[in-house]
Amino acid sequence: MKIFYLLSLGILIVTAISKAVADDFGEDEDDGDDDSIVEDDVIEPVVLKERPVYQKPVTSGSTHLVEPFDSRADFLKRWVLSQAKKDGAEEHLAKYDGKWALEEPKENPIDGDLGLILKSKAKHHAISTKLDRTFDFSGKPFIVQYEVRFQNGMDCGGAYIKLLSKSDQLNLRTFTDKTPYTIMFGPDKCGNDHKLHFIFRHKNPKSGVYEEKHAEKTTAKLETFFTDRKTHLYTLTVNPDNTFEIKVDNDVVSSGDLLTNFSPPVIPPKEIEDPNDKKPAEWDDREKIPDLDAKKPDDWDESEPSAIVDEDAVKPDGWLEDEEVYIPDPAAVKPEDWDDEMDGEWEAPRIDNPKCKDGPGCGKWEKPTIANPKYKGTWRPPTIDNPNYKGEWKPRRISNPDYFEDANPYQMTPIDALGLELWSMTDDIVFDNFIISDNATIVEEFTAITWETKNIQEKSSSSAGGWWNAIRSSTDERPWLWAVYAMVLLLPVVLLSFYLCPKSGPIKPEDIDAHKKKFDDPTPDSPEVIEEEEEDAVKEDEEKEEIGKDEGAGGDQEDAGVGNTVEAGAAGDGSPAEDQADEGDDERDAEGSPKKSNSPRKRRTRKE
Repeated sequence: MKIFYLLSLGILIVTAISKAVADDFGEDEDDGDDDSIVEDDVIEPVVLKERPVYQKPVTSGSTHLVEPFDSRADFLKRWVLSQAKKDGAEEHLAKYDGKWALEEPKENPIDGDLGLILKSKAKHHAISTKLDRTFDFSGKPFIVQYEVRFQNGMDCGGAYIKLLSKSDQLNLRTFTDKTPYTIMFGPDKCGNDHKLHFIFRHKNPKSGVYEEKHAEKTTAKLETFFTDRKTHLYTLTVNPDNTFEIKVDNDVVSSGDLLTNFSPPVIPPKEIEDPNDKKPAEWDDREKIPDLDAKKPDDWDESEPSAIVDEDAVKPDGWLEDEEVYIPDPAAVKPEDWDDEMDGEWEAPRIDNPKCKDGPGCGKWEKPTIANPKYKGTWRPPTIDNPNYKGEWKPRRISNPDYFEDANPYQMTPIDALGLELWSMTDDIVFDNFIISDNATIVEEFTAITWETKNIQEKSSSSAGGWWNAIRSSTDERPWLWAVYAMVLLLPVVLLSFYLCPKSGPIKPEDIDAHKKKFDDPTPDSPEVIEEEEEDAVKEDEEKEEIGKDEGAGGDQEDAGVGNTVEAGAAGDGSPAEDQADEGDDERDAEGSPKKSNSPRKRRTRKE
């Protein structure tokens, strides 16, 4: 019965983990809006295909930037490594000396497809490139899209891009974190904080000062994008009507309005608190005040202490007053390098007195203190409602001198370059297939021949990997699942061992004999046992002959019925006479006759 319960428990654990893994892959779809669910959506099985060979993607229309990283020569001509140093950092950390490489990723889904890979850990990285044409936000949608793959997962670091503002002072060789940008967009993670940045710098039309505006944090779950080691597609669209949309893998994860979904808001409040207003001296904001008419009672004694000595206390029996609570450690040895002149006189460290452990205590005994029943403390008058209370004071509100209206924050500072300025504790981050355009159709066509092809191949590889990929992906987000998986794998082994293996300890001979007697197992007789049985049989025959002689001598005194009984008993058919003889045998055995064998071997038929 115990085995049944244990097996049931194991099945329940396996079922729960299987459901957790399945939910892990389906939770992103469940969190989406109902409007985005397509009815009768049938998931077709992914068929593992032969790895395709890379072909350079060609766009069908006008773009501001297309970078598929298909040529090392073009990459060296186009991209510029920063030679600057980061302000406010130590010398060995200030340099932008992080390594970049143009190479094929690990487990590349497309043969020959290169990517820009961040190769260093705990380094500052900065690399950038000029756009083919400046994007000036002149009334068309701004669309930027690129791919990121965390080949080793992500512990702490970013993979966001900066779209650098057009300026006469823009120099890509001095690209740092202080270089002005118009938009910052992309994933970022540290610890359990997963982010998808969308920040734009807005220029105050009154003061001319730029201020960063941060989009509200998305409610979509982003953990999988950092841990599954797959290529993910990040898309940002900013429309002329001030709306924006953020997609990951062509699924919308955030959307809103530039005027209402950013912090701090683009348009400042019309009124603010007057910074020069001060609270009047006569303003009383005390809700309660002491009752000045109250008087201390005559019997209120403030001199009584809060605790007094318990005069009724008695020293416990066995208290060792002559023993110290701590004594020098008798096992301590003075160090060989101890110098009394330099270090002073050496004293052994003190330890708890072992004599005090079993007794009530050691050292000088003092009576304990108890709460003083007469203690009342310092007298204070009770509080009453303040008749002059005016409430909480707040400065008056005035018109905001910095207030302005910007009905079209879409018109941002023109963009002239794209840069990656990153710090990461994880290496081997792949960037690929950057595109900036004002035409959604061009971007969709580019996506179909780049990321979608790559995504199909990666899904095929995942399907071929089976449950192992599912387990690895789930444990990336929840490392504690490794312990659960180990328990599930070991549980059947433990149960089978518990059920099939004998109890611990050596097998005793008496246990074997008991088992054979219980189940009537046949056992071969040893020569000693056979000889002993033959001797017993000879003795039994002799005893029978003596019993027969005795019965013959007294036969004249017995009637015919008794003779019939004895005759029947001599036949050995289980009559009372035979039982009586057997009882006699038992008595003689008890008086010292040879002990009968305990072997379960069936006794041979006795001779007449």
